Amino acid sequence: MGIIMQLCAGILYMWSVFRGPVAEHLLWDPAQASITSSVMLAAFVLGIIIGGRMQDRYRPLPAALSGGVLLGLGMILSAFVPPSMPWLIYIFYGIVGGFGVGCIYTTTVSVVQKWFPDKRGFATGMMVSAFGFSLVLFAPTTKLLLANWGVPATFLFFGFLFLVVCCVSALFLSNPETHGQQSASAASTQKQYTTAEMLKTKQFYLLALSMFFLLPAYFILNPLFISLGVERGLTENAAALGVMLTGIASASGRLLTSWFSDYAGRKAGIVTIAIVTFVAALGMISARDSMFLVCVVTIAFCFGGSASVYAATAADLFGTKHIGLNYGCVMIGFGVSALVFPLLSNRLAATGAYTYSFILAAGACVIALILTAFLKIPKNTKKKA
Repeated sequence: MGIIMQLCAGILYMWSVFRGPVAEHLLWDPAQASITSSVMLAAFVLGIIIGGRMQDRYRPLPAALSGGVLLGLGMILSAFVPPSMPWLIYIFYGIVGGFGVGCIYTTTVSVVQKWFPDKRGFATGMMVSAFGFSLVLFAPTTKLLLANWGVPATFLFFGFLFLVVCCVSALFLSNPETHGQQSASAASTQKQYTTAEMLKTKQFYLLALSMFFLLPAYFILNPLFISLGVERGLTENAAALGVMLTGIASASGRLLTSWFSDYAGRKAGIVTIAIVTFVAALGMISARDSMFLVCVVTIAFCFGGSASVYAATAADLFGTKHIGLNYGCVMIGFGVSALVFPLLSNRLAATGAYTYSFILAAGACVIALILTAFLKIPKNTKKKA
């Protein structure tokens, strides 16, 4: 049920598909429409923090149900935005929808980590890989619906679909404490940090800041997948295919990198992601045609990998009892990065070129590597026979 909810919540990363048709429908400046993605990512983090607190204090159902309602409602309300007030998209699609996605994301990740403490990385990767795979499932569907039904009908279709599917799925989420002592025995071997205790540790700030500096390459590219791909020599259909490929890459990264980190260690997982992203960001400076797709897919793979590895790392460092709110605080690095770096990129690309934007992204990866070097992450506990 959590995976089904994650599939719906992955709409967060599909704004590059919506942007052009929505801007045309609302007679809106495409540059202003692009900001919707950053607004939604920021609201996503806020949803993780508040939704995480809800599921930590009560149980998964209220947080997951709230997320499903807000995601569906945000899409439905977006269908009624008039051309005279296009900025309402920021509120309905961006804030309301993004907040709902955050509630869904944190609840499903927290629950699966509590159910499988001995395979925390792989279990988290399985859950969040559905979030990335959503692009593969919904990108071609969305493109077809926008072309044949128009923007309002497409928003209504997805809004009601997600509202029903997420709310029904939420009814089946529960923590393992209600079914035995599995999580209690796992928790007894590890200190369970409260959020106040976590915020006093150096490891928290190293983790959140490394996330902030690791992700700019993806955030710069996210609203530009199709438009920049066409500029770099791809046809519009090939660029749209690229969006689907990023979904496959993101889903694969979430699963494979988390599996790798279970055996090689979380720090090795983060370092690998940073190095590969650094190389791909430099490649984006001049990449064209098929090489452009290779670099984009590589960056999406690493971005997806970071989602599962950081969630598992937060649980390794601070325990799972308060993981909802704790990971939400770590994700502040994600949200601030999603806001800051696209704005910086727009300033740097004022001439129309993105050379300096990708140099910035590569440089940020170097800082992430330095911060990660100072992280002290507990070694994984092997499953007892």
